[in-house]
Amino acid sequence: MNSPYKPGTPCWIDLMVPDQRAALDFYCDLFGWQGEVGPPETGGYAVCTLKGRPVAGIMKAMNPDGTVPDPLPPTAWTTYLSTDNIDATVKSATDAGGTVMMGPTDVMDLGRMAVITDPTGAAVGLWQPGTFDGAGIVNEHGALSWNELLTADPQVASAFYSSILPVTTPRSEIPGVEGVIEFQVDGRAVGGMTDLAQLPSGVTPRWQTYFQVDDVDEAQAAAVRAGATVLTPAFDMAVGRMAVLSDPQGGAFAVITATSAEQPA
Repeated sequence: MNSPYKPGTPCWIDLMVPDQRAALDFYCDLFGWQGEVGPPETGGYAVCTLKGRPVAGIMKAMNPDGTVPDPLPPTAWTTYLSTDNIDATVKSATDAGGTVMMGPTDVMDLGRMAVITDPTGAAVGLWQPGTFDGAGIVNEHGALSWNELLTADPQVASAFYSSILPVTTPRSEIPGVEGVIEFQVDGRAVGGMTDLAQLPSGVTPRWQTYFQVDDVDEAQAAAVRAGATVLTPAFDMAVGRMAVLSDPQGGAFAVITATSAEQPA
């Protein structure tokens, strides 16, 4: 990626965990990333890279004053959607029934961020780029490949996101995945949406992160050896082969070897 992401497109992902060093070790070993705890002025935020390009962030769970939250928030990957006016997008979100978890905040000269919860209970980040556009590599082994909203009410979610960002939400026309709703920007699929009714019980509303890998079964086995849990074992589907895993600290993510899926950016 050598240009800014269009508004409405997933552009970045990060993970908040109790043990940042352990998470860095797990994901760097699994995906071939490089990453170290960041400087104090950024709260130690680690920007992980692949081939020298940024691919994901990992941060320690902490309060704004640097103290440890009690109770600790659940470990989770956050998807960030690009916007060219974060203040307007956040206002639109609250007007449309969303909740602000973190209001628009400057991140040095890198950009501005916010985190909201949509009306169906899924948290999502917003990113207005400054000098930092987002992920520098996508759709390669070890990099972001897809972002999918898991929601109990696709109709409400569709109305919400299309009201705050320039996205449309048609049904997918890819054979075999007719139950998936696409997020499209300028007619191009940039993400998906699945009804929780189609998934195993116990799955909660969230934006799920997918990483492209060369071999799903190998990635699943390597993750398990490193302490991960298999939530959905590797299986074949219409656009490739995938598995859903939980890292050793409870963060859910998917790995996929995509054969014909739309690319996110």
